Amino acid sequence: MGTDLTYADATALAELIRTGQASSAEVVRAHLDRIEAVNGRTNAIVTLADGALDAAERADRELAGGADVGPLHGVPFTAKDSFDTAGVATQRGSPIFAGRVPETDATAVARMKRAGAILLAKTNLPEFSYWIESDNLLTGRTNNPWDLNRSSGGSSGGESAAIAAGMSPLGLGSDLSISLRGPAADTGIAALKATHGRVPMTGIWPREPRRDWHAGPMARSIRDLALAYGLRAGPDGADGFSGVASDYDTGLGTAPVRQLRVGWLVDSGLGPVDAEVAATVEAAAGALRDAGLRVEAVHIPALERDNPLDLFARQHVMEMKPPVREVTAGREEQMFAYSRTLLGTPDTSTVDYVDAEEGVERLRDGFADYFRQYDLLLLPVTTIPAHAHGLGTFTVDGRTVGAFHVSSTTVPFNLTGLPALSMRFGTTGDGLPIGVQLVAQWHAESTILRVAALLESLSPVRDQHPAL
Repeated sequence: MGTDLTYADATALAELIRTGQASSAEVVRAHLDRIEAVNGRTNAIVTLADGALDAAERADRELAGGADVGPLHGVPFTAKDSFDTAGVATQRGSPIFAGRVPETDATAVARMKRAGAILLAKTNLPEFSYWIESDNLLTGRTNNPWDLNRSSGGSSGGESAAIAAGMSPLGLGSDLSISLRGPAADTGIAALKATHGRVPMTGIWPREPRRDWHAGPMARSIRDLALAYGLRAGPDGADGFSGVASDYDTGLGTAPVRQLRVGWLVDSGLGPVDAEVAATVEAAAGALRDAGLRVEAVHIPALERDNPLDLFARQHVMEMKPPVREVTAGREEQMFAYSRTLLGTPDTSTVDYVDAEEGVERLRDGFADYFRQYDLLLLPVTTIPAHAHGLGTFTVDGRTVGAFHVSSTTVPFNLTGLPALSMRFGTTGDGLPIGVQLVAQWHAESTILRVAALLESLSPVRDQHPAL
């Protein structure tokens, strides 16, 4: 039964526990056994949470005693190692924070626990969550469970690998430019970056530039994303950007979707895209069209006018350097290569910074205009499937591009704060997952989740797992 438990989604596990078909202790033990069996090859888990099995046994006693339990009672979850976890090390992928044990939980972690979930482990990331691959000097490199010679993405790459490999049913990640959706696409799972401010960033580091950071759920099913999003969203009184309450009704019921208007694109100024990725997006568009939605190819002039990667670079060099410089002062020899690169990048001039700010405003206006005509946008998550470890450049559709080009299709929605979801819909010729991305207007998470659930039901790659 262990394999069944480790690849059941969190919603199913909660039901098994609630109805007595499995105990929380059995579920937690199955995941601990899975971690022992496969983490040596993936290096996704970096710290086990002491007392997870004791917490599971306590959850079983509470249920047997008739306690009023939460929707995730007794279900294990994992969290990226940038989320503070009370009594469990949060080391942020850096020797500078080695052995750091917070006294309190990040808001997102606390809300998961309040719903009855049990913290199982912490997952790997790049140092300070800054890069597209999860590698650092403290806890090393995470390997993709579909192909150990490839990356599981960054910065939530440990989380994505853990869920894909059956070590966790549900996880917490964060996203500045690609860090939830890209790793999800690389490993064949799903992730939701909700509207900026929906999920508080309290207890997550770094917070700068907080106007673009997002926290969100990662899972193997859309219904798990919907459940976890509903539990985590809403203001906490500490994060000033988190001021919009969320309705816990995630819209996965019987509400019709046939009248929804979906535009899809592959390029639209975003640069080259791998042919198999492009074909998967087109296949997803066709599946939605066949299901009765109004689907058509589109282009978005705002994406063609202002390059989102350029806007991002000009803004974030200035905004990320101060917190990194502060924590590394006098310990620069302990920094990983990408943090060194960040601090060595020339400052953006005031003129260029203001111009980038104006470009982001134009981008927001352009999307506001787009969503006057359409309910959803369908496009690639990443411009290529999971790549080999340590590459500094990629060849995409015959063109050589820098490594950060992989995020050209995700960055626009961090800059604008629009909600975006990543899910698998295809497979490369050599067996790697390919994802597609759904984007909706601000605060329309229910629309994304409803259409994602439909697309999941139409997917040609449901219930496929890596052979570890």
